[in-house]
Amino acid sequence: MQPILPFEKYFGKLELVYAFYGAMPTGVSVSETGRIFICFPKWGDNVKFTVAEIVEDKLQPYPSLEINMVNPENITMSFISVQSVVADGRGTLWILDTAAPNFSEPIKGGAKLVAVDLKTNKIRRVYTFTEDIVLPTTYLNDVRFDFRVGKAGYAYITDSSSKGPGAIIVVDLDNGDAFRRLNGANSTSPDPYLLPKVEGKILMNRNKDGSTSPFRLASDGIAISPDGKILFFCPLTSRHLFSISTEVLRDRTILDMDLLYHVGYWGEKGASDGMITDAKGNIYAGDYENNSIRKILPNGIMETIAHDPRILWPDTFSIGPDQYLYFIVNQLHRQARFHYGKDLRQKPYSLLRMKIGELPAPAFS
Repeated sequence: MQPILPFEKYFGKLELVYAFYGAMPTGVSVSETGRIFICFPKWGDNVKFTVAEIVEDKLQPYPSLEINMVNPENITMSFISVQSVVADGRGTLWILDTAAPNFSEPIKGGAKLVAVDLKTNKIRRVYTFTEDIVLPTTYLNDVRFDFRVGKAGYAYITDSSSKGPGAIIVVDLDNGDAFRRLNGANSTSPDPYLLPKVEGKILMNRNKDGSTSPFRLASDGIAISPDGKILFFCPLTSRHLFSISTEVLRDRTILDMDLLYHVGYWGEKGASDGMITDAKGNIYAGDYENNSIRKILPNGIMETIAHDPRILWPDTFSIGPDQYLYFIVNQLHRQARFHYGKDLRQKPYSLLRMKIGELPAPAFS
């Protein structure tokens, strides 16, 4: 009789919220009233609409199908390829449009941050970017907000470029003025020494023609402290967590080269895609190499709160008013571009949640 050998322990109570049998999702956000929004960037799947709301267990294009149809005559008012959606807790859904389907050069004038009124489901304002802010290499990834500073608040956006400089893009929501910070800095750049490993195999670009190259992606995950004073961020291909004062980021009298001395280092937290903070200042981050979710306390202590074989690439996070942590699992590492053109993803992709007993960090007083 063969003995039963010990095996890896899994933990964390996960609940399935939604199973996706169509296009691959990346972003999720839960509003203060419990509405759930999803986005689907155009990475090669058949994306019928790039932003959706889950209504009565069905996906509905949001805010309308028309806006989700690319209109070359009016790209400012139509969604091209949305990477991130963020409900701000006070009645607005913010939509970050990369305008870069299949990681192409962003379509000129198409990259934007869009504010949608959740009461009327109408676009309230669109922020576009000049060519010195959204570069030919830029990939707008994720965004966080603080409405306690300036006349209308500020947004902080990660540029997770794979070919150019990473950065934090700071946006004055009053006048739309935007500027790049930590442009090409070590803290916003891929770790050149990292060999990411997922499901026991090295993650790298493996092309149809048999050629290979390292997988490198710049600043991606972003989170903001409950008081809005500290911004946390991490490159996608890195296990390191960094922070910086938002006041310093906004102060343009401080040269970018001098910003480096204001960056804080929090140690290794695992390689993460998405991050989020709760109202007590705890940070939640994925660990895509280990099918896990980490919690980083304000004192820097880290713990793993979920470790489960179903967590096949934890992407974006959101904390709902029900005190659950919601996150997308999308098997990003199984895409064809990592496997010589062969798509290894298995449907469904999933939206999971776990009870954390904490509310989201507020972006306003």
